Amino acid sequence: MAEINVTPMVDVMLVLLIIFMVAAPMLTAGVPIDLPQTQANAVSQDNKEPITLSVNEKGQVFLGESEIKPEDLVAKLQAVTQARGGMEERIFVRADKRVDYGTVMRVMGRLSGAGFKKVALVTEVDQGG
Repeated sequence: MAEINVTPMVDVMLVLLIIFMVAAPMLTAGVPIDLPQTQANAVSQDNKEPITLSVNEKGQVFLGESEIKPEDLVAKLQAVTQARGGMEERIFVRADKRVDYGTVMRVMGRLSGAGFKKVALVTEVDQGG
């Protein structure tokens, strides 16, 4: 038989496609956080990778996946936004639902005081109706 049988290759590629489709949403944010739920509509996004701040249940602040001190937050964010095109970057704040409200507001206050205007809170869609 002189033909190449591509059926096994197609089977393997479909299995890999399914694995990556299932695994890709889990790779979007590395800090495990139990987000609160809301019925608000999703914010439209542009094609840029967003800047993500996370606050876990212990009150630790993360920029992307690296932990930073709250007092270093503004300086690091300004450095990142200047490298990416200015203060008009959208910043997503993800906070665990068990975090003290004051902790989240201190982070938001630092962002607002530093001149960041496009700050969005990330939640999960409420499935309860």
